[in-house]
This record gives sequence, structure tokens and C-alpha cells, in this order.
Amino acid sequence: MDAMELMIGRVIKSHGIRGEVSVESTTDEPEIRFALGEVLHGRQGKKEHELTIKAVRAHKGRLLITFEEIADRTAADSLRGTQFFAAPLEDPDDDGFYDHELEGLRVIHDGKDIGEVTGVTHGPAQSLLEVDIDGNEVLIPFVEAIVPDVDLEEGTLTVTPPEGLLDL
Repeated sequence: MDAMELMIGRVIKSHGIRGEVSVESTTDEPEIRFALGEVLHGRQGKKEHELTIKAVRAHKGRLLITFEEIADRTAADSLRGTQFFAAPLEDPDDDGFYDHELEGLRVIHDGKDIGEVTGVTHGPAQSLLEVDIDGNEVLIPFVEAIVPDVDLEEGTLTVTPPEGLLDL
């Protein structure tokens, strides 16, 4: 496995009789990773699979995926435990950060150091920064309007919160 490859999901079990599989997604970009026509690189012990996505739908927190190469339930059953890997998505416009890069950053507001990022919570719509301000945990939406600048070299992130967000 390439050191830069990430596990993006794994086959939990087959679903129904038409060769669909239930996949647990472990990526924050399932709509990109599991798009129609994508070729997934799967590993199952020593076996490797290249599988092309023919159909995908959400079902009970998982994805139900039909692959071009899998015709029936028997073939789908044989994929159980397969893990899918892919290189990280490189998006030049994405200022994406890993949680570990954000944790520990000093939080700057109006030029003053007001606290420290202690964690990141990933919600369905956006991520939230967990910030310790004077011993109180405040959740700050990690969106550009509120967190316009993250400077990893300086170890800071600047916040411009709406009125009332930081009222403790």
C-alpha cells in the first residue's frame, strides 16, 4: 500500500440478490469517492480488486453500491471485508486541514490570543472547532466566514465570530 493512500471504505456484506454490497464509508468525501463510474481499488487479504461503480445509494448510514463486475449475490458475498483505498484528494482550492494540524493552534480574535483549539467535531454540514477559552469549551463552526485564516507556520487561526458566538 502506498504510504499516502487512505482507506475510504470497506465492504460490510452483500445486500439483496442483485449483487449490491453494503459499504461503510470512512471518507469525508463519499460523494466524490463513490461517484458513478469511479474505479475503486480494493484489497482483501492478498486479493486485489478493481471495481467500477455502476450504481450507488444511501441506506441506513451506509452506501449500497452496485459494481459493473459483480453480477449476483454470490459474487457480492465474496467481497465481504474488502477495503477500498485511494490517494488523498488534492484540491488546489481546498484549504482542508487534518484534525491533528488544527489541534493546539492558538485562536486569535481582534488581534488577541483568546484560547486554543482542543479538538474538531465533524458534523453532517460542517466541522466544528472545539476551542478552550478560559476553561470553557466553545464550538466554533469551521467555515471561512468565521475562520478566515489558518496559519500552520505561526500556529494560529483567526476567528471573526458573529455577535454572541463567544459570549460565555
